[in-house]
Amino acid sequence: MKRLTRSLCLILVSAALAACTTAPPTPAPPPSGAIPAPQEGPLVVPPLSALPETAPRPLSGKFARAAWTDVPGWSDDDLSGFWPVFLRDCRGLMRPVSGSLAMPARAAPRAWQPVCAAAAAQGSSDPATVRQFLQTWLQPWRLNGPDNRPASNLVTGYYEPVVSGSLQRGGAYQWPLYAVPGDLLTIDLGAVYPDLAGKRVRGKLVGRRVVPYDSRAQIEASDHKPPVLVWIDDPIDNFFLQVQGSGLVRLTSGPDSGQVLRLAYADHNGRPYVSIGRWLADHGQMPLAQASMQNIRAWAKRNPARVQEMLDANPAVVFFRADKLSDSALGPNGAYGLPLTPRRSIAVDAHFVPLGTPVFLATTEPGSNLPMFRLVLAQDTGTAIQGAARADFYWGTGDEAGQQAGRMKQRGQMWLLWPRQAGEPSAR
Repeated sequence: MKRLTRSLCLILVSAALAACTTAPPTPAPPPSGAIPAPQEGPLVVPPLSALPETAPRPLSGKFARAAWTDVPGWSDDDLSGFWPVFLRDCRGLMRPVSGSLAMPARAAPRAWQPVCAAAAAQGSSDPATVRQFLQTWLQPWRLNGPDNRPASNLVTGYYEPVVSGSLQRGGAYQWPLYAVPGDLLTIDLGAVYPDLAGKRVRGKLVGRRVVPYDSRAQIEASDHKPPVLVWIDDPIDNFFLQVQGSGLVRLTSGPDSGQVLRLAYADHNGRPYVSIGRWLADHGQMPLAQASMQNIRAWAKRNPARVQEMLDANPAVVFFRADKLSDSALGPNGAYGLPLTPRRSIAVDAHFVPLGTPVFLATTEPGSNLPMFRLVLAQDTGTAIQGAARADFYWGTGDEAGQQAGRMKQRGQMWLLWPRQAGEPSAR
């Protein structure tokens, strides 16, 4: 199967190459593969007749019906503040499905229409009332792996960093964060072969050939760099903002000093991620177990002449777009097109959990064995988030959230909460 996939990729790249010889390259559409955000305003649920039936997309996992009493810790999660988050998720669920296989799989809108209509009519956000509503309208389904055994997988954490920057280069502000380059090509393999839905090849046109897009080192050595959105005053802050995929930049220099920019993921150069912690360990600079953000930052301060060498070990580069910061209490938009909510949003593998689905997550607190039971919403994806029950838990914005996220490497299980009348979970 892997050999077949590689062969298909080569065929598609060749086809794209032929097409590219007759037309100039066009900029990659940002954000790549993201679902458009719903319109602002109160929750409006369309009639079922206004939501056309679309072809289902297969999910890779298996599902086992469960009773609420079988869901460990279900009654332990305090649902205070959950109701507005659920209503916002319903606004996302009620968007029509485009049918594009380039988009991550979504929860079926027609399945959710009766639930969201009932939610829009409910006025109370009291935790006990919310719990009763969920138990009345939703059915828990334990997520199993392809082998139909209960899935248990890694649960990591992520967050939104806050860094200092400037719109002009100068002084300490020497580390660029880039917008999407105009010559970046994205070849959507799933548009031709549905079995490769969500798979893309990124590159650029050189003469009559499509070649891999520039690595980090090649970009930094080039005279034709991508457009710079902002300059950061610390190389490690710059690097980890790329790892997280979004962040807030406080402008502390120039005429725009005092403003805050939100940078959101727009695309990437298609190169594989390589750990700089692994590079430090391989070069005898520190044991891999000690390669924390704090220790990497300290090493960079002691070895300023080698910082670029360390960063170049990771060929992957993330490109950003500047988003309007309308409400600082809301997180960045995830792949589902909705703002992420601290401790209520997770990134998932949409081949197993369709985006928009409420999920009950049973795991443990960061760096401990203390149980952590949490009702969350599948609202994001990530290239490293693959497999049944694999999750990335969104902790929020700033240093404290970053400390929690950095310590979170737990095991966890999932129960998908799905409309009771709709049968087992399905995707579109």
